[in-house]
Amino acid sequence: MSAIDLDSFDATPLEKDPYEFLIVPAFIKPEAIPEIDQAYPRIAKAGSFPLEELEFGKAFAAFLSELEGPEMRRAFEKKFGMNLEGRPTMITARGHCQAKDGKIHNDSETKLITVLIYMNTEWAQDGGRLRVLRSSKSLDDYAAEVPPEAGTLLAFKRDDRSFHGHETCVGERRVIQLNWVTDEAVVRREKRRHRFSARVKSLFSAA
Repeated sequence: MSAIDLDSFDATPLEKDPYEFLIVPAFIKPEAIPEIDQAYPRIAKAGSFPLEELEFGKAFAAFLSELEGPEMRRAFEKKFGMNLEGRPTMITARGHCQAKDGKIHNDSETKLITVLIYMNTEWAQDGGRLRVLRSSKSLDDYAAEVPPEAGTLLAFKRDDRSFHGHETCVGERRVIQLNWVTDEAVVRREKRRHRFSARVKSLFSAA
């Protein structure tokens, strides 16, 4: 049985201010969350980790397979009005947030669509809620704020205005990131970058 509520995704309108994005609070069906949560990789260090460096259970693997499947690709193509056929995907996962994470940034031009899926069964912190920003100047000037609660999806089309960030939080913060990117060379480069960045962050966090 599918873990994804594709009907909710299809029914959610695409926002266009300040850039194209949508938020789906129950993208993962509530009944599927416990198994995926249990199978989520245990990540105690800061940073984004490629899947090849992580150990996870069958329910998590099945969810990722569905996420990268042709039905989801067609749903994103329809939603964002773009052709993603032949565009490779890249998935990373996070498990821990440190104080310097969440600074205002925009994704690289090689990323076509960014998808963030949160897997935190409880969220009590004020920080850590991703904001869709109107500019690169202030975290307080935002169009939407996303609590990182389990099953919630935020997706946006990368352009020169797609700035985002969140206020400081420290501790466990689980998020899956899927990107459609321009070509396979990007996937290889990004995996190397994430591995290096995660290792550097883990060294500093352990200091």
